[in-house]
Amino acid sequence: MPVSPAMAEDLAAAIAALYADAELALLEKLRDALMAGIDSPLWAEIKLRSIGDLRAAVEDITTALQQDADGAVGRALAEAYGRGRQAAVAELGALDIGRELQARRVLPGTSAVDRLAASYAQDTRPLYVRITRAVLDVFRSIVTRVSASTLLGGLTRRQATQRALDQFAQRGVTGFVDAAGRSWELAAYAEMAVRSVTARAAVEGHIDALAELGVGLVIVSDAPLECPLCAPWEGEVLSLGPERGPQTVRAEKAIQPELHSGPPETVAVHIAGSLTEARAAGLFHPNCRHSLSAFLPGVTTRPPHHPTPGTTYVDTQRQRAIERHIRAWKRRQAAATTDADRQRAGVFVRRWQAQARAHVAAYPHLRRKPAREQIGQAR
Repeated sequence: MPVSPAMAEDLAAAIAALYADAELALLEKLRDALMAGIDSPLWAEIKLRSIGDLRAAVEDITTALQQDADGAVGRALAEAYGRGRQAAVAELGALDIGRELQARRVLPGTSAVDRLAASYAQDTRPLYVRITRAVLDVFRSIVTRVSASTLLGGLTRRQATQRALDQFAQRGVTGFVDAAGRSWELAAYAEMAVRSVTARAAVEGHIDALAELGVGLVIVSDAPLECPLCAPWEGEVLSLGPERGPQTVRAEKAIQPELHSGPPETVAVHIAGSLTEARAAGLFHPNCRHSLSAFLPGVTTRPPHHPTPGTTYVDTQRQRAIERHIRAWKRRQAAATTDADRQRAGVFVRRWQAQARAHVAAYPHLRRKPAREQIGQAR
């Protein structure tokens, strides 16, 4: 049974829901803090004096989120690693080496799981500090802008507050800025990080099990709708060792003829590079559709190429964009201060959901994933 990032997809989705719920709670806290005493002539002064209360509320949410997420990630990594290991058992079950692996009943590799959990915690630690700073900065900015708008006699305080909340809700709680300067929505970044680390755990469980049995080569599947990062590695054989770069080697056949005498038979195997090298180049990125399986010289054949007529990688990215629009309008629903604003946001949610249905219907290879359109559980 090949191993792929999709093997741990359900684990990542459950953890991403924690962040989505937290984002919704943060929006509601910000909205309630701004709307309290909105009709008072001393509203701006009251708001700036009460910023400590908002900070405490936001920190309570982020602390609970960090504790819940770190615990859930640790459990998910152990499960993903175990699934990857079992995939190796299933894959080689028909061979003696597969039965040998199954007989060992080895528990998930504690060191590998702990290493991945520590890496995730380190990567996301700055996220929680940034969340608090982002919400407080937006709060101060809205108070300042709304006060100026009211003094200039333009919008009423309620209208100006709603407009500013809409702008914040549209982009979401941007808890992370990547190396390219792109701001990520909190839930979107969390999903990406969790999918990446759980997928890595599944793959490591698989390759660790193969390494125990002396299987040093793996082969990458041919997946539909591949992205430019993965395309160069499709159908290629990779080494699990430290070797780098393409090479052709003579390898012993995995299954030798029963009556064969003399030196073991060998076959030529072209190796495109190492798995470490392929990963560094982008293979198994978040949302990657490729899988990995053991390559047994003289037994395993390269997968045939399966084109996806009528659908391209660009079409999948359009689907992601539609999902972002749905989430943005749902956040605006959550930030609405009046029934009219809430109903208006709901109209746009339904319009973008209709586009999602139409887009998926137009491309048979696409599947709609409602979880990616959520910002939290209904309250």
